[in-house]
Amino acid sequence: MTGNRFRYGQWRGGPDPLAPPYDVQAAVDQVGQEVLAGGSLRDALRELLRRGPQERGGLDALTARARRLRREALRRGDLDGAVTRAQALLDQALAAERDELSGRSDEAARFAEATLDNLPRSTARAVRELSDYRWASEEARQTYQRILDGLRDDVLGQRFAGLRSSAQMAADPAVQERLAEMMRDLNALLAKHARAEDTTDAFAEFMRRHGDFFPERPADVDELIDLLARRAAAGQRLMNSLSDRQREELAGLMRQSLGDRLAGELADLEGNLRALRPDLRWGRGERMRGEQPLGYGEATGALDEIAELDDLLDQLGQEYPGASLDDIDVESVARTLGRDAADDVRRLRELERELRRQGWVTRDAEGLTLSPKALRRLGGTALRQVFAELTAGPRGQHDLRSAGAAGEVTGASRPWAYGDEQPIDVVRTLTRAVRRAGPGVPVHLAVEDFEVVETERRASAAVALCVDLSYSMISQGRWGPMKQTGLALAHLMATRFPQDALQIIGFGRRAATLTQQELAAVEPDMTQGTNLQHALRLAGRHLRRHPDAEPVVLVVTDGEPTAHLDPADGEAVFHWPSLPETVEATIREVDRLGRYGVTLNLFMLGDDPGLRRFVDAVARRSGGRVFTPDTEDLGEYVVSDYLRSRRGRR
Repeated sequence: MTGNRFRYGQWRGGPDPLAPPYDVQAAVDQVGQEVLAGGSLRDALRELLRRGPQERGGLDALTARARRLRREALRRGDLDGAVTRAQALLDQALAAERDELSGRSDEAARFAEATLDNLPRSTARAVRELSDYRWASEEARQTYQRILDGLRDDVLGQRFAGLRSSAQMAADPAVQERLAEMMRDLNALLAKHARAEDTTDAFAEFMRRHGDFFPERPADVDELIDLLARRAAAGQRLMNSLSDRQREELAGLMRQSLGDRLAGELADLEGNLRALRPDLRWGRGERMRGEQPLGYGEATGALDEIAELDDLLDQLGQEYPGASLDDIDVESVARTLGRDAADDVRRLRELERELRRQGWVTRDAEGLTLSPKALRRLGGTALRQVFAELTAGPRGQHDLRSAGAAGEVTGASRPWAYGDEQPIDVVRTLTRAVRRAGPGVPVHLAVEDFEVVETERRASAAVALCVDLSYSMISQGRWGPMKQTGLALAHLMATRFPQDALQIIGFGRRAATLTQQELAAVEPDMTQGTNLQHALRLAGRHLRRHPDAEPVVLVVTDGEPTAHLDPADGEAVFHWPSLPETVEATIREVDRLGRYGVTLNLFMLGDDPGLRRFVDAVARRSGGRVFTPDTEDLGEYVVSDYLRSRRGRR
């Protein structure tokens, strides 16, 4: 409509209407695929946040932008600009004074020229010696005063934003007195805060008297300290970044421009701020490579920006223990990288919160990890992949739906009861519904109408899956299939055979039992050793805890045993090639399992001749079998063997 006027501003009506609708389950599946491919669980979760969902707006992109800005800040200029500017002004003042003196013939003029000729080469010392000099040239005097006024204005304006107006910072004794009084009161306030005293009233009184020096309007003492400490640290970093000569020159000029009283109060203030915020980068310097001379305020501003970017890079890196997206200062991101970058951080936080809210991830001392709910989904994915291979493979059809806990059908049925897992008898269920409600369509079913098929009860099984965690498993690309196999088997047993008891045992130089979550998160151990003896011992303990269950032991390995437990002290003994003692100790555990009625089935990865001889001997001794699947077929072989074991002993 003609005449309408519109105003645009930041959206404040709730969630960002343009934010992408992240698929949380897709993010979990993305992590799961990396784990099943052999990746680290924690690395996969970190990579999700580093790359961002749908490869957009992750921490890596923000980190790259912050590093680029840091490089640009380092090329901004020369940090020695305050000294070179003072030197240039001093040269101008001396030239104007000599011009004035050259037109005079009195002895005072010659004495003044001698004084100027004998000035120290140091700019700071020359400025100090000229503090009592009676200038003949008004132009020269004003130029000299610009050295002092300019540096004082830069230093105090950098520390106190309320003094950045040159009108407030004139060389007026009254202004200087008030400034000194403010710093004295500020130091007293900070000292009180350092003693852990209540500063609420003292802070309010301080802001009432001196608030015009702080247009940022800090809410409390801590905000005031943060504000001042960051700027003071930037000033100290400037000093650290200069050479010894430059540092001496700048320090001397600052003392001369501020005067003893202000310089003393400022030094006390910096000491208090250092003690209260020791974590800031007080001792750090930078090597800036720009050609443009930077004044004091410009130089400290650049260094403050670099320090803020460094802090931001640490936060975005998330490399320290217990790192969280909540550690990232969103306001700092918006200041340095822009609002769009801050929005990306907020969206990543929202994704992490949503993953936690929906129960897909949990946080422990080391960071994020998948929850049992996510591991069930991961196990289901692994099992679907295995059964997809089973369906496509040449060894027969194995449908997941046929893998139930029930035994053979007896031909009878009975009313359904809560917790029944037997299949529904459709004919008898519909018959009961028709008898209850009478003929007609549609047929309305009630709970009491349902009947289930009676089946023979099948005995439970105790299954020990022993998986090789030695370094060769990851170096040969077998880590991912090993994890997929264990997770798929665990999910199959939990969902279709809940009466069965599974124990996953990982073995390297030593063996240890693993939960499903620990298997997903397990990292390769660079320590050499394949201790099958220890793994079989733990498998035997698991089977003995389930004496009424059918014992099943499955071993996945790619190397012959090279380690065993010393019977004297229980320490792992490693040697390659295998020692006779290692082989004998392993065979003793095989025989012990055999006496318990266990058939040992071994899945051999690779074509090592020594391993082939060993597994053949173990299979003959235990009455078991040896499988030699390709790496990508490992899950299919193990799950198929387990399903065959559910149909009865071989």
